[in-house]
Amino acid sequence: MSTPSAHTKSTNAFLAQAMIAFGISFSALIIGIVYLPLDIWQRGFLLMATLFLVSSCFTLAKVIRDQHESSKVHHRIDEARMEKLMAEHDPFKIN
Repeated sequence: MSTPSAHTKSTNAFLAQAMIAFGISFSALIIGIVYLPLDIWQRGFLLMATLFLVSSCFTLAKVIRDQHESSKVHHRIDEARMEKLMAEHDPFKIN
């Protein structure tokens, strides 16, 4: 009665593409900051802002993933309870 959950897994090519894209964009940003005609403290500020932005992006992605996984678990538990109730229910049983 229950439908199999369609568990999608990223391919190795997609994982490699994401990692390469992140590496190129992060490197380009760092190189751009280094070669800007700024004082050292201004470059330091931009570098710190970049690091905070990257770390908060990773944290946000993890939180969203964890919430999604949690909702899937709760949904499966509720579905299992409903299936158990339906399996135990006998409409012709007289009380």
